[in-house]
Amino acid sequence: MADPLTEHLRRWLGEWPADGPGLHVVGTERRTEPDWDGRVSPLRGLSDGARTVVGVPPGTEEADIDRIFGGDNGNTVHALDSEMGVAGHDQRICGVGDGGVAVDHIAVLVALGELLDRPGAAFGDAVFRWSTAPAPLESLGTWVDARDPRLPEWLHPFNGGVLAVFDPRGAYLAGVGRKVHDEFGHEIAVGTTPAARGRGLARRLVVTAARRILAEGAVPTYLHDPTNHASARVAVSAGFPDRGWRLHGLWGGQPGCPLRLGGSARAARPASPARRVGGPACRQLGASARIVLLGHDAG
Repeated sequence: MADPLTEHLRRWLGEWPADGPGLHVVGTERRTEPDWDGRVSPLRGLSDGARTVVGVPPGTEEADIDRIFGGDNGNTVHALDSEMGVAGHDQRICGVGDGGVAVDHIAVLVALGELLDRPGAAFGDAVFRWSTAPAPLESLGTWVDARDPRLPEWLHPFNGGVLAVFDPRGAYLAGVGRKVHDEFGHEIAVGTTPAARGRGLARRLVVTAARRILAEGAVPTYLHDPTNHASARVAVSAGFPDRGWRLHGLWGGQPGCPLRLGGSARAARPASPARRVGGPACRQLGASARIVLLGHDAG
């Protein structure tokens, strides 16, 4: 068996690591099943800076890519790319098709969202961190049920319990929620009330939760909006470095809704990272180097 992080990502995405650079679209049953919060997310991707693996429902991966890069010579993606203003950002641009249409992985993923019957969804990405060596900070907090009435509402959906700090009167000060994605990967999210900030509670809670997850044989992961610098500081101080990995996904969306290129994932789903264009590395696509398609029966 591989390490917990690799095992988690294989289950989460359908394949990890990718065999080579570029965009790898994988058909996986996991994208048809409810996530930790009971919602089905038909697209989940991860980039390590050189390669991007995207999990979609089985049987859709090849059809979707053919529709994006098919007979119109990539015009669908080109239109998305133009509307998003990708070329104005500091990122590597790919050529698509024989016509050399300029586009990057972000536009491809947005187009996939429309084809996966989530046209109203907001595309977003987040900084993806993990740790196998949390910082040597003093432990803090008490594990309670996520439905504990003392907790704020945003912590109630967490399926792995909540590690919280309360004041002497029992009022909530700070907490870490645990999302159990599978037996190998547990994601943690932390929040602190305004009055309790500046005391180092968040980083100590993250460290304490991470130690428990590691002791149970899983890997703790930590996601945050790329523009959330306070969350980034907490992650670094707790022993979760930024390795340049980015998570990609769709948040919200209903069949028949217009695609919101300018929206944010935070607007579609309050606890999710905001949309940000940029990130994953690109390679030349088309006749000379095609997207790698890994079907659910590809082994």
